[in-house]
Order: sequence, then structure tokens, then C-alpha cells
Amino acid sequence: MGAQLRVYTQKIKSAQTTKKITKAMELIAASRIQKAQARVAASTPFARAITRAVSAVATHSNVDHVLTREHENVTRAAVVIFASDRGLAGAFNSQVIREGLELAELLNDQGKEVVYYVVGRRAVSYFQFRRRATEAEWIGDTDTPAFQTAEEISSTLLEAFLRPQEQGGVDEIHLVYNRFISMMTQLPETVRLLPLEVVEADESEASGPIPVYPLYEFEPDADSVLDALLPVYIQSRVFNALLQSSAAKHAATQKAMKSASDNADKLITDYTRLRNNARQAEITQQIAEIVGGADALAS
Repeated sequence: MGAQLRVYTQKIKSAQTTKKITKAMELIAASRIQKAQARVAASTPFARAITRAVSAVATHSNVDHVLTREHENVTRAAVVIFASDRGLAGAFNSQVIREGLELAELLNDQGKEVVYYVVGRRAVSYFQFRRRATEAEWIGDTDTPAFQTAEEISSTLLEAFLRPQEQGGVDEIHLVYNRFISMMTQLPETVRLLPLEVVEADESEASGPIPVYPLYEFEPDADSVLDALLPVYIQSRVFNALLQSSAAKHAATQKAMKSASDNADKLITDYTRLRNNARQAEITQQIAEIVGGADALAS
């Protein structure tokens, strides 16, 4: 009985220590998610404005630009997977990696060769463990993404898109990341980045009338305007994906750590009950032995 008491006491202390860690991580994630949400909200107006500008230029100029031109024979596609550098976030990383692999399988069925660009240590470790090749990797900047990281990713993707196929270029680029929906919901989302789909509408405008763009005059010409706007547009989309992924990761971490803290509370309650039962059984046994010894002496 004494051994059982020591085992249950040790398990209770272990669960209490785990609860302290998970509770601290939950509070840290809760404090970070507010900043991440604020950054997402701050980047959204610019992303919408640059989207409208690029759509207007591409719609009214009728220019056959390299970034908006649909390839007749698409043979190579790039899939960019945005994961996180750290775990302890529930299904955050597994669901976005699974979404990226399902997209790659779909592209393979269409006869397209898929190359991977991965962001975050968890995605890098996944591909390295399974010995899958990646074209480029970015780590260390997923909790609080910097715009310099978005610029680096954008320039790498643009260079791969503009490179000829014979030299390892790609015909399509797809982004796969977790979108922050709410504190309890983070869903993986797939966006085709290039060739640019210029006809876009916000979710709030999907059920309403199509916006009417004013007439534009381009100076010096539409090609120059698109050359200047499209790289900025791509940077904003990549940066927005990084920010969405960061906010979703902090929300997933908070949810996972709260669940872990609740499980630790349940373990503490269960082990405390078992320890009390073992202690009561030990006391009962000792009383029975004392009474039995007293009866033996009396007789």
C-alpha cells in the first residue's frame, strides 16, 4: 500500500508540473494572438486595394502580360506550404501539410510535376524525414513574420515562375496555409498565386453586385504599370498568408494548451481519488491488524 501511495503522489506532482507549463504556454499564446490579429487586420485594407488596382489594370488594359498569361501546356507546378516552427498546436501543422499533399496529388493526376517550397521547421522536418525534395525552405520567422521574409519568398517564386521550363521553371504557383477564422476554428486554404486570377471578389461582395471600375489612362503604358503592381501584389498575398498562418498557429496553440491543462486537471482529480482510496485501504488494514492482535493477546 505504501508503494501505491508513493506512485500516486509522484503522478500527481508530475501532472501538476505539466499543468503549470501548459497554462503558461496558453497565456503566452493568448497574449500573442491579439498582436497577430491586429497585424492581419492592418494588412487587409492594403491587400484589398492592391488587388482592386491590379484587377482594374488587367481588366481594362487587355495586355498579354507574363504574370497573367495562362500557359497552354502546364507541366510543372509549385506548391508553397506554410507551417510553423514550433509544435504543440494540435492539428495545425498536420492539416496544412495534408492539404498541400492532397493538392499535389490532384496536380499529379492532371499530369503536372509538383515541386515544393516549405515555410516552417515542422514542414521542413516532415519532408526531410520522408526524404522528399524541396526547392527552397524558410525557417525561424513564423511566430511574428517580418515583411523581409515575404519579400524573399516572393522574389524566389517570381524567379522560378519567370525561369524557362528547361531550366527548372514552373508554370503555376499555389499557396497552402491555415486561415484564421476564429479562436476555435482554423481552416487550411489553397490559393493559386500565379498565373494571376484577376477576377476576384471579397467574401462580403460575393453575393452582391460586381464592382464597376472607373476608366483608366495608363502612363507610361499598361505593361509598365503591371510590371510595377504585380510584384507588390504578390508580396502582399504572401505576407498576408504568413500573417494568417501566424494568427491561426497562436489560436491553435492556445486551444491545444487549454485542452492539455484540462486533461491535467482530470488526471490530478483521478490520481487524488485513487491515492485517497489506497490510503483508506491501508488504514483499514492497519486497524484490522491491530484489532486482530489485541484479540489474540486477550485470548
